[in-house]
Amino acid sequence: MHHDIKLYGYEMKFGKTIKLFLIDGDTNGRLTCELSNWTGKAYKIPRNSVKLSSDRPELQTTGVYMLINKNTDKGQIYIGEAEDIFKRLTQHLREKDFWNDAIIFISKDDNLNKAHIKYLENRLHEIADSAKRYEMINSQKPTQSSISESDQAEMEEFLANILTLVSTLGYNAFEQIRQVDKRDNVVSKEDLFYISAARGANGVGKTTSEGFVVFENSQVADPVTSSYPKTMQKLRDSLITDRIISRDKDKMMMKKDYLFSSSSSAA
Repeated sequence: MHHDIKLYGYEMKFGKTIKLFLIDGDTNGRLTCELSNWTGKAYKIPRNSVKLSSDRPELQTTGVYMLINKNTDKGQIYIGEAEDIFKRLTQHLREKDFWNDAIIFISKDDNLNKAHIKYLENRLHEIADSAKRYEMINSQKPTQSSISESDQAEMEEFLANILTLVSTLGYNAFEQIRQVDKRDNVVSKEDLFYISAARGANGVGKTTSEGFVVFENSQVADPVTSSYPKTMQKLRDSLITDRIISRDKDKMMMKKDYLFSSSSSAA
């Protein structure tokens, strides 16, 4: 993992140490995750280990959490905050059935107050909703608390570390499909590919570390040829069923960004 910083016009990257600890000595069990020189701490707790976690008094404190289910095509996530994380998770055991893992973030120096966690909850919901990777289970968007400018800067740094650790733990719920430039928050034009071909194909896309993203409002070729592979026809049909590809007047259009496994699949 690298952390980017600009100093006198130069971009510098620093490595980060991430420390994982298997609480029960089991790779599928409870674990903690920490970053060097950070007061925050992450816990990953399987649903069936929540009650066992009464032995962790640090969880009976203020923090933010995510309830996650990766065992669906899209994945599902619920984002929340609590002043007693353990108590809230035990409530969710009774009230919410969809999830199988909880990821929790607390402060080792007890420096998170109610306004802080409400701010983090709102920002996490905002980023996950923008990424559209997982289905959001929250019934409504959390309200954003009003905090001072200095607290906001501190919470944005805390948030950046949360996002780093969530990705490290194997969940991409907060990652933008386009993987925008982190410095400028835009996709560099030099990274774009323009697709234009027979039967109306006319689109824009970008290679990422995960595959190839075709951008929203790209036009899809219509109709397909008789030699079109059956596996790709099945994928195309599913995209139409899910309304990711939809007819707009006389054109077939991409209604949202879509990540393909490779550029050839996208083509």
